[in-house]
Amino acid sequence: MNEQTFAAEKEQLLQDVRHVLSSTEDLLTAAGDEGGEKAQQLRQRLADKLKEAKAKLTEAEQVVVGKAKVAAKATDQYVHENPWKSIGIAAVLGFLLGLLVSRR
Repeated sequence: MNEQTFAAEKEQLLQDVRHVLSSTEDLLTAAGDEGGEKAQQLRQRLADKLKEAKAKLTEAEQVVVGKAKVAAKATDQYVHENPWKSIGIAAVLGFLLGLLVSRR
């Protein structure tokens, strides 16, 4: 999965969640105005929309976890293939971080 595909999927998931939440807000407003059986139907639709939102969030979580696992695996592979370069990079970053912290 390349970066553009990941960004597109992430944006689509965010749009879906925004749409579900917007629909839920509309239903909530309508449910407040209605009484009796119609209110019960609106509440059921609201519950369905909330389930849909939870499903979308779970899907988004799985995408993020999958991407994090791929990044961790790539990092681990790079460190194993280039141990001295990795040590050098870590040392330079540690030194620079130390300089920044000591100036405060």
